[in-house]
Amino acid sequence: MPKKEICVYTDGSCLGNPGPGGYGVVMRYKDYEKKLSCGYRHTTNNRMELLAVIAALRTLIEPCTIELTTDSQYVKNGIESWLAGWKRKNWHTSTGAAVKNIELWQALDQLTAEHDIHWHWVKGHAGHPENEECDRLARQAAGQAASALHADDTDPHLELQ
Repeated sequence: MPKKEICVYTDGSCLGNPGPGGYGVVMRYKDYEKKLSCGYRHTTNNRMELLAVIAALRTLIEPCTIELTTDSQYVKNGIESWLAGWKRKNWHTSTGAAVKNIELWQALDQLTAEHDIHWHWVKGHAGHPENEECDRLARQAAGQAASALHADDTDPHLELQ
């Protein structure tokens, strides 16, 4: 049986870097659309970009073929160009430094193995409708009152959503 074909659009935002941040996701399957967002009190933009993809993939209940669009060169290059080398070098970069956001990259590595993903990059803030909606969701989540935001996402005991 062929896999379901899903379109996923993601974006992360940080109001200050580090600072309050959030992610936004738009997912489409046939005529269905699902939007996700979450905000954190203290994070970075790169962490929110990664969490957006992780959150999207975690909602899927079966292996899918995914057209995934992000405005993050960090995420796209990380998955397509850097990840294999990091794993070969026991999660260290070409300079020998430990990979930043390692727990998120490891989670993303595990999640992507379940799906056939075609990665696409779009320029942010350039009028791409789904990217603009993801940006709106991410900024809205990041801008919530501090009491409504999730805990510091650098906590090593973070339960990723």
